[in-house]
Amino acid sequence: MISAKNLNKFYGTLQVLKNVSLEINKAEVVAIVGASGAGKTTLLQLLGTLDKPSDGSISINHTEVATLSDKKLSAFRNKNIGFVFQFHHLLPEFTAIENVCLPALIAGVTKKEATQRATELLNLLSVMHRADHKPNELSGGEQQRVAVARALINNPAVILADEPSGNLDTNNAHELHKLFFTLREKLQQTFVIVTHNKDLANMSDRQLLMQDGMLQ
Repeated sequence: MISAKNLNKFYGTLQVLKNVSLEINKAEVVAIVGASGAGKTTLLQLLGTLDKPSDGSISINHTEVATLSDKKLSAFRNKNIGFVFQFHHLLPEFTAIENVCLPALIAGVTKKEATQRATELLNLLSVMHRADHKPNELSGGEQQRVAVARALINNPAVILADEPSGNLDTNNAHELHKLFFTLREKLQQTFVIVTHNKDLANMSDRQLLMQDGMLQ
């Protein structure tokens, strides 16, 4: 599903990632753990094609991402990668279901098809009753579930999550963690999760420890 080989990342003279290689399989839930500043988020940004490595290669779903033009890379990212962040980044002027539909509409799906898929996901995530509410009318847990639905709308090959429960209370965090594994069972979804949450890390199939820009 994901193969990264010999990734290095420099910002000026500062080397943030040092010869990082990893393999992640379909339907695997992998947690990337480590101290702040270890390079976890930088690695996630490279795997998500939001940034490019200084050297090394990344293959996602049998595609070498470095071979894609900027336009093709944007289309590939929209189709194959879903993102869930600590802060949900929902657009405040749109309702929950409109927020979920946006990536599908960008991908060229008809409004009818996007709405149908969004409805299925909001039902699956138990927030369909909040579909017509705007983000400021939703609880933190509801907002994050809507953000997960948005990440899933294009049936991506992988979901990349950066501290997804970091802004939630204990109960909502636990519910979100359970949701990830439900999605893995029902949709065969692959997750790569950067987290400081020990409970979530311990639930995952594998933990990858980052230390000083290297995987230990």
